[in-house]
Amino acid sequence: MTQHSYLFGCVGSDSSGSLGLQLHQREADRHGLRYLCRRVDGGRRSPHRKDVSALLRTCQGFGYSGLSITAPFRQLAVEQVDDVSEAAACRGYLDLVLFTEEGRTIGHSTDVDSCAAALARGLPDRPLGRVLQVGADGVGDALAHALHDRGAEHLSVVDPDVHRAEALVARLNAHAGGDWAKAFPADALRRLLGRADGLVNVLCPTANGRDLTAALVEVLHPDLWVFDFCYRPLGTALLREGSARGCRVMHGGGVLVNQSARAFRLVTGLSPHTARMFGDFADLTAGPQAHT
Repeated sequence: MTQHSYLFGCVGSDSSGSLGLQLHQREADRHGLRYLCRRVDGGRRSPHRKDVSALLRTCQGFGYSGLSITAPFRQLAVEQVDDVSEAAACRGYLDLVLFTEEGRTIGHSTDVDSCAAALARGLPDRPLGRVLQVGADGVGDALAHALHDRGAEHLSVVDPDVHRAEALVARLNAHAGGDWAKAFPADALRRLLGRADGLVNVLCPTANGRDLTAALVEVLHPDLWVFDFCYRPLGTALLREGSARGCRVMHGGGVLVNQSARAFRLVTGLSPHTARMFGDFADLTAGPQAHT
């Protein structure tokens, strides 16, 4: 018998959490479910294992059905659950925890599949021969693996922290075999972009990130497709300039929608109306003039 009442939460400092919860709530309403969504205060920004363990136990005691886990809790949480999916075990972190009726906790990682689905929807006919990715954090890790799954032939990685780029490349090549990915310093951007089919930007808007993004804008060319993971705002400077120069452009909202849809399916066992969730995202992120 299908459960009809759920309590779902989002843990972490990621600002996408509240928007993801709204997507869950709207989809639950379409299914006629009692589905209560809440932000969960994870405490300090640099948590320890015992903090995450206590948080999971507390949420389980309050009757949560599941939790969306965002930074900085993902890697710690994977060590605190009873079971993990194959994807979470492979990734070494999770983004979703389910609480079973038997009192067990199960961790899932949905980000790579969500990134791959977003790329397939947003760039269905774009070449994936040589891709330049700027940024090598957790999101960058997921997108790089998604690009490999989508058939990209080669990935160049640039990050303000070259050691972080090298660490990501080492993980990617261990997974893909051979020299599928390669790390480069920031001063190689112009040369790399000139011969790339696509550009992926996953940098956080820090000072270094803004400097690299500004450098990218200067060397965009019309044969390039551009994917900027940011979706708040939807029209970043990189996407605006790319569009003006004739590039096919895409923001990261599709990743959030697909991730929310996958989480909803795992929590409820029901098939989400993903196309309608894209409509929800457009409605929730539209400017005030769209609702007048």
